[in-house]
Amino acid sequence: MIRELFRKKSVARILQEVSDAEGKDSGGLKKSLHLRDLISFGIAAIIGAGIFSTIGKASADGGPAVVYLFMFTAVACSFTAFAYAEFASMVPVSGSAYTYSYVAFGEIIAWIIGWALIMEYAVSNIVVAISWSDYFTSLLDGMHLRMPRWMTMDYLSSADGYHDATLIMHSGKTFTALTPAMQDKYEAWRTAPLFFGFHVVADIPALVIVILITGLVYLGIRESRNASNIMVAVKLLVLLMIIGVGVFYIKTGNWIPFAPKGASGVLRGVSAVFFAYIGFDALSTTAEECYDPQRDLPRGMMWSIVISTLLYVAIALVLTGIVHYDLLGVGDPLAFVFERLHMHWLSGVIAVSAVVAMSSALLVYQLGQPRIWMSMSRDGLLPKAFSRIHPVYKTPGFATIVTGFVVAVPALFMNLTTVTDLTSIGTLFAFTLVCAGVLKLQNDPSAPRGKFKTPYINSKYIMVAGCGVFLIYAFTLGREKTMTFLVNKPQLLEPSELITSLEPGQIARLKAYCIAGDAKAFSLKCADLNDYLSSLSVPRYDNLIRHSGLKDTQLYDSGMHLFLQKIPLWIFIVFFGGALILSLRHNLSLIPLLGFLCCMYMMAQLALINWIGFSIWLLLGLSIYFSFGRRHSKLRLESLVPESVVTTKFN
Repeated sequence: MIRELFRKKSVARILQEVSDAEGKDSGGLKKSLHLRDLISFGIAAIIGAGIFSTIGKASADGGPAVVYLFMFTAVACSFTAFAYAEFASMVPVSGSAYTYSYVAFGEIIAWIIGWALIMEYAVSNIVVAISWSDYFTSLLDGMHLRMPRWMTMDYLSSADGYHDATLIMHSGKTFTALTPAMQDKYEAWRTAPLFFGFHVVADIPALVIVILITGLVYLGIRESRNASNIMVAVKLLVLLMIIGVGVFYIKTGNWIPFAPKGASGVLRGVSAVFFAYIGFDALSTTAEECYDPQRDLPRGMMWSIVISTLLYVAIALVLTGIVHYDLLGVGDPLAFVFERLHMHWLSGVIAVSAVVAMSSALLVYQLGQPRIWMSMSRDGLLPKAFSRIHPVYKTPGFATIVTGFVVAVPALFMNLTTVTDLTSIGTLFAFTLVCAGVLKLQNDPSAPRGKFKTPYINSKYIMVAGCGVFLIYAFTLGREKTMTFLVNKPQLLEPSELITSLEPGQIARLKAYCIAGDAKAFSLKCADLNDYLSSLSVPRYDNLIRHSGLKDTQLYDSGMHLFLQKIPLWIFIVFFGGALILSLRHNLSLIPLLGFLCCMYMMAQLALINWIGFSIWLLLGLSIYFSFGRRHSKLRLESLVPESVVTTKFN
């Protein structure tokens, strides 16, 4: 039973199956992609919603030092890209991390990765579709073409917003004093048509863009390529214009202090920043549509990461240089900054560019998911229809349509913006296993080799030296933080956690205390307590809260609850220790090992609730595997055939 679950596929067999598929009447996928097209797809995926929205929140949390987070994430992704590139050169097929895991670890791990990748492509595309709808609606509003609010958002957001707005207005606040977002939610619920007493509220723009992008992907890779190249050219021109104009309005004083909230503030945005980089690995799903995948895929991944990182760093420096970092915690930071400079024409250009940028990201994700399902179907783990190639368009037609439904329906009715962290942890999990797969195969002399091979650097001495330096620092300069972590010392709650744990009366007293101490700064935050507390430096926040009159039990996280939140970091420590031992025993290659550790560390920075949610998602996937995939697996069915027959066919 166990051996059956971990049965592996040989590279020769995989390539033979692709060749057999191309020889059928419907043929295989059409080869249409050159290096420049792959770079364009990579930039399309990376430079999406992140540079127009999440970069603002990350900058508000970490200050100008957020550029270090972008660079660290880029380095981690580059290490992982080396691993993807080596596998893509070795196994140039469309299965991406799923196929690579089938070769390195076996069927059960391959299924887990394939299931996890649904989060990266399909589920994350729901978030992108909703974000696209928000930007598109704002763009129409700016052109005085206001859509009915009940057609621009999901049901739950409207219902909750109406409820909250009603309570606030009953407390004495007027409708015009509500935030614009809450006004829209209230209006959507109040004006929505009723169908048998049910409020009809649906995000129509999100539905329309998913249908259009899915149709484009269905029509063919050449059409998708041309559309991607045009959209990428547009947004690159706009971003270069933003940098070129913004650099003349930078005030270097806004960069001091460079890291106002320290490393903890910078790392607070790790999920949002990593989410911005998701997508470069989608290039590997187009392997069968590349003219020379073994040469072009590695280069395409690397160049797209390098170009995107340079743009992210430049934009972050421009934003934090023009305005103070604590003003950037808005949904549209680029437009916000240039509105403050009274460049309304540029804000309009940015709004159009944001819609284009997210359209291109949607395109790449919709392109990747059907090809993952196609590869899983070829192996018998999904129904045969998923691997059916359209005879005219040469695309996985059925899988593309299903992907459209999986993305469009939830985007129409549900608010899934909270799945960003789940998407990140699913992607990081796939990245760690790809890096681990390269480490495993590099120590297997019988493993096949492709044109591209990750440069070998012995990790043994570097790992030992790095571990030694870290331990010296941890128990000297960083001794206080280290002991706080090890002995589970109570920690002061973050502003959002503190406020949500207090009673209304306690919040009112804390608010009055803050106003009495710094009324001017509080008014700059529009009298929002959470925004004001979040803008304070760590020492000032600590001092203010400790003297606020609240009890210590209300201010600190402690005991078992605090320990549970540290479990992800303890998991990383255990894996780091295991990696250190293996590097000493087997002289592991440094680059994939660093990719593995960087991705594990970023996973450790995500809250425990995300690990729990991801575990539930994996359990759901395993239930499907054991009820369908395992019983229909081609490797399992062929185990009934004499071994000599299988060997003759595939070797």
